[in-house]
Amino acid sequence: MSADPAEPVYRNPVLDADWSDPDVIRVGDDFYLTASSFGRVPGLPLLHSRDLVNWTLVGHALQRLEPESEFAAPRHDCGVWAPSLRHHDGRFWIFWGDPDRGVFQVNAPEIRGPWTRPHLVKAGKGLIDPCPLWDDETGEAYLVHAWAKSRSGVKNRLTGHRMHPHGTELLDEGKVIVDGDRIPGWFTLEGPKLYRHDGWFWIFAPAGGVETGWQGAFRSRAFFGPYEEKVVLEQKDTDVNGPHQGGWVRTPSGEDWFLHFQQRGAYGRVIHLQPMRWGGGGGTSRSSEAESGGGWPVIGDDGAPVAEHRRPDLPPQPPAAPATDDDFPGGRPGRQWQWTANPRDGWATHHSADGLRLTCVRTPDAHDLRALPNVLTQRLPGTPCTVEVDLRLDDGEPGARAGLAVLGDAYSWIGLQRGPDGTVRLVHRFAETVADQERDAAPPRPAPGGRARLRVDIDAGARCRFSYDTGDTGDTANTADTGDGAGPGGFRPSGQVFAATPWRWVGALLGLVALAPTGQGHAGTATFTQFRIRIQEKRADR
Repeated sequence: MSADPAEPVYRNPVLDADWSDPDVIRVGDDFYLTASSFGRVPGLPLLHSRDLVNWTLVGHALQRLEPESEFAAPRHDCGVWAPSLRHHDGRFWIFWGDPDRGVFQVNAPEIRGPWTRPHLVKAGKGLIDPCPLWDDETGEAYLVHAWAKSRSGVKNRLTGHRMHPHGTELLDEGKVIVDGDRIPGWFTLEGPKLYRHDGWFWIFAPAGGVETGWQGAFRSRAFFGPYEEKVVLEQKDTDVNGPHQGGWVRTPSGEDWFLHFQQRGAYGRVIHLQPMRWGGGGGTSRSSEAESGGGWPVIGDDGAPVAEHRRPDLPPQPPAAPATDDDFPGGRPGRQWQWTANPRDGWATHHSADGLRLTCVRTPDAHDLRALPNVLTQRLPGTPCTVEVDLRLDDGEPGARAGLAVLGDAYSWIGLQRGPDGTVRLVHRFAETVADQERDAAPPRPAPGGRARLRVDIDAGARCRFSYDTGDTGDTANTADTGDGAGPGGFRPSGQVFAATPWRWVGALLGLVALAPTGQGHAGTATFTQFRIRIQEKRADR
């Protein structure tokens, strides 16, 4: 939801959807943000803002995941983890960790590219959350990263390296510079962001887990330590659980701000903006504040996240937010859409009119949408909303189907399917988390003309209510009419309420899909038009 520039305050979250593990920089008067994309393609989303409150999605830095064969099927807990975004020597740089392969980087002369292909900086399993630093004072370059225990058997520590100034390789074997096991009460230390400030090396790093953790800060006069630490942001008596993992940025006027995520179940990791200043005491060092050059960062309201705050001292900007609606001009999906794996030629057909024309891809996994690479997805809004799309199932083979889905560890979808006799029926199906086969959520119903307007109303708690309008006044399965002008029969509810669930590390997703069982020959196509998301609950502007 965009923010009204006339309002003197903004309200959190500023990005109310799953923009996981954000990092942020300023270049001139522009702010840029990237986030984790895991196994979805394209990856490494690129967002732009002029006021740190209103953001738009301007592209992606990674068009395909490599090696391509490993991402031919969905891998929601793999791929791009916790990237770091930097600007150095006239170029944009993004470093990230693939937990199964190592530390990668891409770079570009402009935020919209062209971006280089991924370059492997350090190979190895469990290397995650890398962040580079080019030290303008000395000309040296460094890199710090965390560890994933699931791949390496190691966690709760940060490893530092000297890096070649070209950003292409590391110059040593690395040294543990922060060991979380040596800090009483600290666990799951990860997500480091590396900075130079007032003569100190600073590492901003979260600990304690994504749902219940806190944000820490570490400082040292030397890159390889020793470091002292302090908790600089935690939940306290607020309703913002686990506030941590993000980036520090300074405005042209010298204001400091911190962007971080909050884990919100099916909604994923939504993004908050916190005021920040320098001067807090504490830490484990016996050094004085005078020696420390301004003290420690103070984030939020004395270390607690704020729900609202005075807007940054930046020129007012028109309301803006990452796009959600789409008419699919020329058959091309907008930037907000991502496939659940590397796409293949022929999944979507470009043409001269509006509308997304998807091929009903033949697959042995037609019984389980979670296994399909050809699902086109976008993030589930964090605010109650109504999602609608028009669907036409074009001529095709029996078993061909298409629809609108809410995807996670469990899923539910509503759409159209062609039967053995060639007729098209409205179907609604779901699969529980532990199930490997979907089941009917409601009896099939006639869909004259092979068309339907599909809807899902998503309330607080990500509770989803599916409905449809086939324009068939003779459908007596349920004669409820919403009176909203949707068609001669109006929208009719379908099935029971479905509670959306996240995937591992990923919030629930909205999906458009077309598929067919295995067989020979072309199975037909499905055309989606007028995709719309309407916010149900009018919330005060941020």
